[in-house]
Amino acid sequence: MRWARPAAAFAVLAVVVWRLGTGPFADGLRAIDARALAAAAAIGVVTTVCCAWRWTIVARGLGVPLSLPAAVAAYYRSLFLNLTLPGGVVGDVHRGVSHGRDANDVGLGLRAVAWERGAGQVVQTVLTVAILLALPSPVRSWMPVAAVVLAAALAGIVLVGRLRSRGGASRWSRIRDAVSGDLRGGVLHRRALPAVVLASVVVVAGHAVTFLIAARTAGATAPTSRMLPLALLAMLAMVLPSVAGWGPREGATAWVFAAAGLGADRGAATSVAYGVMVLAASLPGALVLVAGWLPQRRVRSQQARRVGVVPDA
Repeated sequence: MRWARPAAAFAVLAVVVWRLGTGPFADGLRAIDARALAAAAAIGVVTTVCCAWRWTIVARGLGVPLSLPAAVAAYYRSLFLNLTLPGGVVGDVHRGVSHGRDANDVGLGLRAVAWERGAGQVVQTVLTVAILLALPSPVRSWMPVAAVVLAAALAGIVLVGRLRSRGGASRWSRIRDAVSGDLRGGVLHRRALPAVVLASVVVVAGHAVTFLIAARTAGATAPTSRMLPLALLAMLAMVLPSVAGWGPREGATAWVFAAAGLGADRGAATSVAYGVMVLAASLPGALVLVAGWLPQRRVRSQQARRVGVVPDA
């Protein structure tokens, strides 16, 4: 399973290249200009701060407080790792483990990250279904069924969050009590839920605007009312396992553009432009990595000198 996910992402990317060639990828790279990169970086600041704020709210509700400046730095680092390493979740695991170690509870730190990301994806799904119900798209005929399924899932989440601990000794009882307690304290609490929803809405809007800028940069001229549903559909595919962000995004974007009559090649070019733009917006995370690595390097060097060992270069 460890290799199945990146293999699947590689397969999707290979199919796109096989069907469309390398031309759309080169077109997407050539289309990027300084204005697009600057816009992506500015939007990235807003979305990253909102994501970090959402994380602090959820973590506080679970009993592992986290300051906003530390959360912003860790989130930038997480985004950079997610976009440069296979799997697309390495950065999230890293920030969960790091925060958990600081709080002396790695499990709780990882749960805070999981609930924060999960809450954001739920809000994104709700917004996507609502907009796809209102605006024309290649999947509009499926949206009533999707809305019913989503409503049932949300009702189930609320129901689980209202369960009270029964103190059972079985493994299932402990898992149920932990999930219910996490939902009740970290996400569904009356002080947490409005802030989590607000932060998530801003994040989704920021990503959608970045995608629309990428589409315009790649030469798509369709009106925004036609492009927005395609952007949200492509963004849903971005939560799937990928190879440094690549794979499902290109496949989904090429498909939705083709289904909407805008051309699969234009969709692939848009996806490439979007990928480069979000990578550029995540570059402050590289600075956070270097800033965290240098003190550790200095400490190791000092320890090596004390025992008479020269550290490796």
